[in-house]
Amino acid sequence: MNNLSRRNFLGMVGAAGGSSAIYKTSLAMGLLADTGPKAMLDLQQPGSEKKSVAILGAGIAGLTIAYELERAGYDCTIIEASHRIGGRNLTIRHGDIIDEMGQPQVCNFDDDPDLYFNAGPARLPGHHKRVLHYCKAFNIPLQIKANVNRAAYIHETDHFGGKPIRVAEYIADARGFMSELLSKAVDKNAFDQPLSEEDQVRMREFAKIYGDLDENGHYKGTSRAGYASGGFLEHGELKQPIEFSALLDSNFWAGGLSRTENFDWGEPLMEAVGGMDNIVKGFVRNIKSPITVNAQVQSIQLGNDGVDVYYNHKGERKKLHADFCFNSIPSHLMKGIPNNFSKDYNDGLVALGPGNFFKLGLQMKERFWEREGIYGGITSTNQRIRQIWYPSHGIQHQKGVVLGAYTFWGQSNFFERLTPQERIRYAGECGDKIHKGYSDYIEAGVSVPWGRMNHMMGCGSRMAPENEEKYFELIRQPEGKHYMVGDQVSFHSSWQEGAFASAEYALLDMDKRVRAASAVEGKG
Repeated sequence: MNNLSRRNFLGMVGAAGGSSAIYKTSLAMGLLADTGPKAMLDLQQPGSEKKSVAILGAGIAGLTIAYELERAGYDCTIIEASHRIGGRNLTIRHGDIIDEMGQPQVCNFDDDPDLYFNAGPARLPGHHKRVLHYCKAFNIPLQIKANVNRAAYIHETDHFGGKPIRVAEYIADARGFMSELLSKAVDKNAFDQPLSEEDQVRMREFAKIYGDLDENGHYKGTSRAGYASGGFLEHGELKQPIEFSALLDSNFWAGGLSRTENFDWGEPLMEAVGGMDNIVKGFVRNIKSPITVNAQVQSIQLGNDGVDVYYNHKGERKKLHADFCFNSIPSHLMKGIPNNFSKDYNDGLVALGPGNFFKLGLQMKERFWEREGIYGGITSTNQRIRQIWYPSHGIQHQKGVVLGAYTFWGQSNFFERLTPQERIRYAGECGDKIHKGYSDYIEAGVSVPWGRMNHMMGCGSRMAPENEEKYFELIRQPEGKHYMVGDQVSFHSSWQEGAFASAEYALLDMDKRVRAASAVEGKG
């Protein structure tokens, strides 16, 4: 064995473990440089004269740009206004600071890796190929996240006697009664064009199976809604169907019932094991460029040879010059930052208004919802909290963190006016109307009103249709060598995939310009 060469040793490793084992062993022996996972985009090397890039904002878009450009040989510098990296990808755990303007919070969840709260993105659809690419590249484990759970509840204070009912009951009864109407319409041949006899038979059979009708085409209840009693040692007794008029009179069918019809909410969905910020950590592990936090941009000036960025860090005004600049600062904050952009470009940034979401996480001393047969999923209510999410991880553990409120746009304003403790108390009172003793289980809570978060002041973006036609394409294009990026300049605002797509769009545009310039230089 003393005469065993490295080549022979690697040959033995390869025989045992294949090419992957050879590669990893070579890295461990220092025979190969570890450049990290492969880049997603095939960007051209900048050439002999290395180009510099300023990246404003260390959210998903900024981190993606840094990662991809590093691997293409660019010199990247990232500056972030907040004290933390990740932007709106925010997972809150024990001891974390919630940087709400005027009333910061410190999370007092137990110091337990299973007790965390995804205050930003919390769901990964299977067709969001960019985020899934990076999760795979960075070896970020994923797990299935229950989104729609038929064992969860529908609750409307002014319907069904103000009592929660199971999602399964609502869906089963709604389908049953609608199918009965369909069956009756087929019998009467009540269509513009007469149905053939064969078509009528098939339509009646479809209605019967879809709605679980009886032999006479009537809906009288179904086991799909669960049993009132029995079902194991005794024959199951069907629940009494909810009256059709009551179903139509409620509002769940207008929103919650169609939740799985939204392509981004269609199951199965996924989430990062241990918290969605593990995606951010994956980028940070694989980015060598400096990331400066607590650095607020004060001015952006375009020049013939690139972009000058002035920022404040630790009370000192600093200047960063770069050949290109990628900017994910929320567009509504850009009007307060001096720049020499064109008037139309600035008007477009102002026209892109901020969205506004609110989330609240509650640590519960017992997973009482599991005693009610609920494992993951969402309860919908017409109360101001709108939704309660049950965690898909930590099943049958002692404690868990539920999302105790999730509101959108103007609905968030109510919670913004409350103190953090008032928000917890109010959410507890709402939960008591759904789960008996809900508020008694609350041990700790944190809330994130994105419209009041420092350096954010909003979540997502929206633009009036007339402004979208006039400005959206303009602000997506570069202004000189400056690019606006982030989910705000995508058609998928508020989703990480929108941020990834925006970064990709800007990088490919810059790459096209660099390739064109290289071709001209080559001819010269």
